[in-house]
Amino acid sequence: MGNTHAAGMLPESSVILINVAEGEGVINVTNTDDQAALLYTSLEHLPDDPEQFLIVTPPVARVEAGDKQLVRFIVQSEQPITTQRLKRVSFEGIPQKAPDGSTKITVTVRQNLPVLITPADLPAKSDPWAELKWSVDGQTLTVKNDSRYVVRLNQQIIALPADIALTLPQTHVLPGQTHHIELPANARLGAGTSIRIFPVNTFGFAVDPFDAPLNT
Repeated sequence: MGNTHAAGMLPESSVILINVAEGEGVINVTNTDDQAALLYTSLEHLPDDPEQFLIVTPPVARVEAGDKQLVRFIVQSEQPITTQRLKRVSFEGIPQKAPDGSTKITVTVRQNLPVLITPADLPAKSDPWAELKWSVDGQTLTVKNDSRYVVRLNQQIIALPADIALTLPQTHVLPGQTHHIELPANARLGAGTSIRIFPVNTFGFAVDPFDAPLNT
């Protein structure tokens, strides 16, 4: 039987932050394998923001065992970027064949990270989720993001004090975006209701729950 082996490329952070003022962002990716491997880097565009204004270089690179590879994300947009934007990137290591020709079962590990692009004039904000506007009309709960910030959060939310568990359609609300959530048939949200959300900060870490007021 052949050996089983896991090959992985390890990014140095859990999110890539790009400031448009600098024109690019960078990240180091380490080959944690004991042999050289090819690092494949590919951008993923969200269905709700498919515009392609980032270039990743190099898309493919040979990385020796234990070495690091610097990957650059270059902003090339014909239109000014006025709001935060969200993309994703995948890093995957493909190991080379064993020099002795022996049979080996290879398990590749793909790392998928968010890429957050911030306009040059947008100040840092520690709680962009506080900008979300929540309202209810009949059996429809609506959340709208009128801010210029991307808000990332857990899909699970809770309507209080009724303790009604609800699910958002995505783990993010982009600038200018609106999401609608249908309430259970017997649910009624009235005055005094708040929506408890579970936000994620800029670096991808969960923070304390936040209770947002509901506009009825």
